[in-house]
Amino acid sequence: MSTRAVFRGLGDSKSPNSATVLELLFDIVYVFALARLAGRVADDLTIVRHTLLSEAGQTVLFFTAMWMIWSLNALLSSTYDPRRPELQAFLLATMFGTLVLAVSLPQAFGQRGVVFACTYVIIQVGRPLFLTFALRGHPAQGFSIRILTWHLASGVLWISGGISGGLGRGVFWTLALAIELIGAAITYPVPRVGGRQLNSLGVRVSQTHLAERYNQFFMIALAEVVLEAGAAVSFPGFSRDGTITLVASFVTVVAFWRIYFYHVSSGPASTSSGEGINLSRWASYSLLLIVGGIICTAVGFGQIIEDPHPPIDWALVTIVFGGPVLFLIGRSFLEKESRLAPRCRALYLGVVALVVGALPMVLLPPVAVAATVSVILAGITVLDQRAHKRRSETNPTL
Repeated sequence: MSTRAVFRGLGDSKSPNSATVLELLFDIVYVFALARLAGRVADDLTIVRHTLLSEAGQTVLFFTAMWMIWSLNALLSSTYDPRRPELQAFLLATMFGTLVLAVSLPQAFGQRGVVFACTYVIIQVGRPLFLTFALRGHPAQGFSIRILTWHLASGVLWISGGISGGLGRGVFWTLALAIELIGAAITYPVPRVGGRQLNSLGVRVSQTHLAERYNQFFMIALAEVVLEAGAAVSFPGFSRDGTITLVASFVTVVAFWRIYFYHVSSGPASTSSGEGINLSRWASYSLLLIVGGIICTAVGFGQIIEDPHPPIDWALVTIVFGGPVLFLIGRSFLEKESRLAPRCRALYLGVVALVVGALPMVLLPPVAVAATVSVILAGITVLDQRAHKRRSETNPTL
C-alpha cells in the first residue's frame, strides 16, 4: 500500500466529542512526568538560596516544554480523528518519546542534555512533518508547513543547547522555548506559506473534545496533591501536625475541583447546554498556570508534612500560597467571556486574599500556613458558589 493511500482522508476526518482510550493511555506517561517535575520543585526548596532562581528557572523550562508537547497533541487529536491507525501510531510514538524525556529530566542540565534535546526535537518536528505528508493535497498542509518551519528553527537551538552545556544550555533552550511559545500565540506565520487561519481551511477543532482533554489532564494533576501529601504522611505515620496538613490538603483538592468545574467566567452557564467549559483562545496557557499551581501546592503540602517544625522558610510560603494564586489566575481566563453578562470577580478576590494572607505567614508554624491556605480556598469556593447560585445536585461530566 502506498503512503498516499495510507494517509488519504486524514484532513477530512473529524475528532469525536469524547476522548478516546488511547488518549487516556497517553496521559499515563504524564503521571510519571508530573511526579518528576514535583520532585524537581521539592529539590529546589532544599538547595542554597543563591542558586534558587536558576534552579527554579530550569524547572519552569522543563514544565513548559512538557506542557507544549501535551498541549499540541491534545489539539491534534481534537482536530483530526484519533481513532485512525496512522494517528494512533504517531500518538504512541510520542508517548514513548515523552517517557524518555521524563526519565531524562533529573539530569537534563547534566549528562542527559543531548538525549533530552534530541528527543524533544524529534517529537516537536515529527508532529508537523507527519501532518505535512499526511495532508498532501489538502488546504491545511500549508499550515503544517508553517508549524514545521518554526519548530525546525527552535530545534536548532535545542540541539545547540544540548551540545554546549553549562550556561549556554540554559540560554539556548530558553530562546528555543520562547520561539515555540511565540509561534503558537501568533499561529506560526511564514511569508507566502499557508497564510490563512486553520479554521478557514476546512478544518475544525472540536472544542468539546479539547475541553474534555483539559479536564482529564487537570484531574491527573490534582492527583499529585493526594500523592505528595499521602506519601509524606505514610512513612512516619499519623501525627498531629501531619494529620492537620493532610486534612488541609484534602480540603484544597476539593476546592480546586469545585472551582475548576463549577466556576463560570460570566453569565449563568459557560456553554449553551449549561455543561462543560467554553474554552477561550488562551485556554492552553491558562491550563499551564492551573497545572503549575497544583504542582506547587502539592509540593508545598508534602514539604510541610515532612518538616512541620517552625520557622517556615519564605520560599516554602511562596510555593504554598503561590500555587493557589496561579491556579485561580489560570482558571479565571480558561473560558470565553460572555458579552451579555459581567465577568465573575470571585477568583480575583481570592487572589487578593491569598496575596495579603501570605504576608504574615513567615511568623506562623508551617502547619498553620497549610491550614490557612485551605481555609482561604474553602472560602473562595463558597463565595464562587453563591455568586453563581448553582444547584447542589449539579455534577458536570468530563
